[in-house]
Amino acid sequence: MKKFLILFLISFHGLWAQVQFEAKVSKNTLGLNERLRIDFTMNADGDNFSPPSFDGFRIVAGPSQQVSQSWINGRSSFNKSYSYFLLPMQKGVLTIKQASVEINGQIYKTNPVKITVTAAVPQPRDPNDEPQVSADDAIHLVAEISKGNPYVNEPITVVYKLYFSYNIGITNWRELNKPKYNDFWSQNIDIKQLVAEEGRYNGERYRFVTLRKTVLYPQKSGKLEIEPLSLDIDVQVPTNRRDFFGRVQVMDDHKRVSAGSKTITVKPLPEAGKPVDFSGAVGKFNFTVTPSKTNLKNGESLDLKVVASGTGNLKLFSLPKPVVPNSFEMYDPVHNEQVQTPLSGMNGRISDSYTIIPQFKGKYPIKPMSFSYFDLSTGKYKTITSPEIMITVMDGPTANSGAVAENNSGVNKMKVAAGDQFRYIKLKTSLEKMHQDDFLGSTLFYFLLLLPVGVIPVIVLLKKKKEAIDSDVAGNKIRKSNKLAKQYLSEAKNQISNKEPFYIALEKALHNFLKAKLHMETSEMSKDKIQDVLLAKNAQPETVKSLIRLVENCEMARYAPASSVAIQQDYEKAVALISDLEKQLA
Repeated sequence: MKKFLILFLISFHGLWAQVQFEAKVSKNTLGLNERLRIDFTMNADGDNFSPPSFDGFRIVAGPSQQVSQSWINGRSSFNKSYSYFLLPMQKGVLTIKQASVEINGQIYKTNPVKITVTAAVPQPRDPNDEPQVSADDAIHLVAEISKGNPYVNEPITVVYKLYFSYNIGITNWRELNKPKYNDFWSQNIDIKQLVAEEGRYNGERYRFVTLRKTVLYPQKSGKLEIEPLSLDIDVQVPTNRRDFFGRVQVMDDHKRVSAGSKTITVKPLPEAGKPVDFSGAVGKFNFTVTPSKTNLKNGESLDLKVVASGTGNLKLFSLPKPVVPNSFEMYDPVHNEQVQTPLSGMNGRISDSYTIIPQFKGKYPIKPMSFSYFDLSTGKYKTITSPEIMITVMDGPTANSGAVAENNSGVNKMKVAAGDQFRYIKLKTSLEKMHQDDFLGSTLFYFLLLLPVGVIPVIVLLKKKKEAIDSDVAGNKIRKSNKLAKQYLSEAKNQISNKEPFYIALEKALHNFLKAKLHMETSEMSKDKIQDVLLAKNAQPETVKSLIRLVENCEMARYAPASSVAIQQDYEKAVALISDLEKQLA
């Protein structure tokens, strides 16, 4: 009986000590205007936590980390959690995918969590907190189209403007859906700084900012749809509440707006009068064909440049190809584009440069070249023809010098030039043995025979070395942390254009580097502890302060606005700090 009791207690202790990692949510059903809290909890110290993507949600706050450890009646309990606050972006059943964490060298994952999002629910509010104006009537997103009935390849512009009332303030905005331009060639115009201007919407005075400017070239005729731009906007609206000094207090709210889809009716280019060589150029162009030289010596080459310049769809058509005599060797062209795309459409020049090498002495014409385009101002096709170019090769062999006709007994024969009669006879050869040596008794035979004898000692040494490495638990942890630090630093470099993944990877790189250098566990790694240990290991105080500032910056910058310049500076600072600490802690 005593043995059974002991076995039962051992089994119970094994179940009690089992690692648990799960996701807990504050509610499974919520309104579109409510927040959701989700906690990822574990009962053992984990490392390299990877959150899910939270598709359909926006992260309002987090992650916040909490660690607790206690001893009760000689037994220890440990709990660690990562918490997020989320705002749903759409109605329906949304799934929060699996999060993962590494505990004792093993990967654990949470179960997916399904959340039902309903329409916005009314929330009790103090009458003094009621807004004086409605965000629904104070914000409007408008897409202004320059022309609704263009020709194929005629440029049009779409400008997205956000109108907002003088009574509200905008603190931040995010794109929910980016506009898609199917069947259009598109070019976005960079807006370096958003500037508030005054304007009118539906006859009333508003402020507005221009968010996007895009130049479009329709690529086919018919009705083409421009999908809408949608935004989620954080606003501040005045309330009926006033502070001690009588000033109006504001409340934070958010508003989702959409510019709506737009339909463009595109006209096809007319078939009447369309030239045979028309390649799709639409606009106003000049066309030139210019040789670098017209008089050449034997062995010299010339460059023939074909250029189209002006305004129009310069990147969307090909230039005509020159036709040269058979005695000219012409190489593939070098294409060059010097094109700008302002809001009015493309302008500049494109060119093809051909290298041509003549083979024989004489005078040779390069035939005239024609370039056709559709002129939008007149609605007609126009053709530009270049003049004929005469190329003079002043010396070298003539076209008939290699063969001279002679008559012998009424039979025409060709006299072959000296030195050419053996042109097609192979003058060099390589011989091979008809009978191969036997493999048995050869050098390769004895080498392969003795190879296992030489390999066995190497295998034994490698096995002993591997056993020594495997038995070094502390060293393995250090090497693994070093490897993870390099891996996450490389990942941060690859994600330098994506703010949130960049800072997650950079924070993990610093975390694993410090674990390797300071021989600390994750639960021991507080900022004060890291600072004390680094100073005790004779690290320079300025370097330690810079590291702590960078760690704090990673925690804050993930969900705060950050420019690409600041992200690049943080990456360079991390590389420099890791390099300095490698030297100082060596």
